[in-house]
Amino acid sequence: MGAVNARSSRVVILGGGPGGYEAALVAAHLGAEVTVVERTGIGGAAVLTDCVPSKTLISTADYLSDFETAADLGVHLEDDEGDEVADARADLPEVNRRVLELARAQSSDITARLGEVGVRVVEGAASLVAPGTVRVEGADGADDGRLDADVVLVATGASPRVVPTAVPDGERILTWQQIYDLRELPERLVVVGSGVTGAELAQAYLGLGSEVVLVSSRDRVLPGEDPDAAAVIEDVFRKRGMEVLGRSRMAAVERVEGGVVVRLEDGREVTGTHALLAVGSVPSTRGIGLEEVGVDLLPSGHVAVDRVSRTSVRGVYAAGDCTGVLPLASVAAMQGRIAMSHALGDAVAPLQLGVVSANIFTDPEIATVGITQKDVDEERVDAEVLMLPLSRNPRAKMLGITDGFVKLFAQKGSGAVVGGVVVAPRASELIFPVTLAVQHRLNVDQVASTFTVYPSLSGSIAEAARRLHPIA
Repeated sequence: MGAVNARSSRVVILGGGPGGYEAALVAAHLGAEVTVVERTGIGGAAVLTDCVPSKTLISTADYLSDFETAADLGVHLEDDEGDEVADARADLPEVNRRVLELARAQSSDITARLGEVGVRVVEGAASLVAPGTVRVEGADGADDGRLDADVVLVATGASPRVVPTAVPDGERILTWQQIYDLRELPERLVVVGSGVTGAELAQAYLGLGSEVVLVSSRDRVLPGEDPDAAAVIEDVFRKRGMEVLGRSRMAAVERVEGGVVVRLEDGREVTGTHALLAVGSVPSTRGIGLEEVGVDLLPSGHVAVDRVSRTSVRGVYAAGDCTGVLPLASVAAMQGRIAMSHALGDAVAPLQLGVVSANIFTDPEIATVGITQKDVDEERVDAEVLMLPLSRNPRAKMLGITDGFVKLFAQKGSGAVVGGVVVAPRASELIFPVTLAVQHRLNVDQVASTFTVYPSLSGSIAEAARRLHPIA
């Protein structure tokens, strides 16, 4: 493909999730004729069945946990007769109704925005029949025609991984996309998988009032995260009554009378009323013509892309979870925006994973950016590390926060902030100043000399930077 004239270009996007709709907005802004083909609704799984619903559910559970802290702050809830209320209660059907309504509202808002900028949305399943030709299949399986494109973006996402010995039934054995159909709170929920999704939803249901057992195949929960952060979260889980089974690999999940049984590889059995499977995801890349037109797939099934989202086929780009670059909605959106800027001739910078901030929505949350503790421990980066417990922060004391910390990584010599971890309520907000420091190569003295409000949780970030001041 030669130089592309954005004003006369036709862009077809397979998938309306964050990678797809953000790409569509950029392409439309640059003057292209844009069509998005989406099967289940604009926003994709991230908005309709995954990120937005799960974080809404978690927010409800977090709100309930505030009642536990209230008594420590001197606040007591009483009914009309003056008797103290022991527990707040979650009405799961009502909670799920709000969750799904919010997800649909977000999808509608995005759809409206696409319409405002002239993006055409086509309902159906898309596949490639040639690098510049997309076939659309309707809900009934009928061929709804072909779309010609100068640029194609594949943003088809991923779906929950299912293993033959633990097949979801949507009633008692559930994936994370099926939990919003529950009409009653699980009495005893067995969560299989202690990665991000498993940890988040295990704590959410614990907060909503379920008895929760978390089955982890590794030594600790959140095995891929900062070890100090993971230790805090596991400790919180146990203190709040969750049963955590470490080094316990699931062999099978079966439906039994009145519930489920999770069989472990060592012969143990864990019973529950429901099981939630959080054992990873698989990219939605098969059966949509990618291999047939020459798009290279990795052994995992993910689309191979470079840092500007190009695939091995000219004019075909890919973004989001189908690429396996980093399964975050923010990364998918950035990949999509970069793809369109590159394809349509606008100024563009390649994707920089080293400055991506990420968050785990447990309570407290875990937010990270830049290098990791593992990078330092394995001597890949020569950095000073400073961890400051939040329990010493005056604002944390006022809010009844006892768990969490701020950790900064500073490059030896220059003092440049090269990474950070925040474990705290709303860590997703607190990580932003650290991300700014990492992206713009600020040193610890520049961070430390910046005013913070007193008292504030962000004050601990400045304090950590002050303690990292290099001594000659």
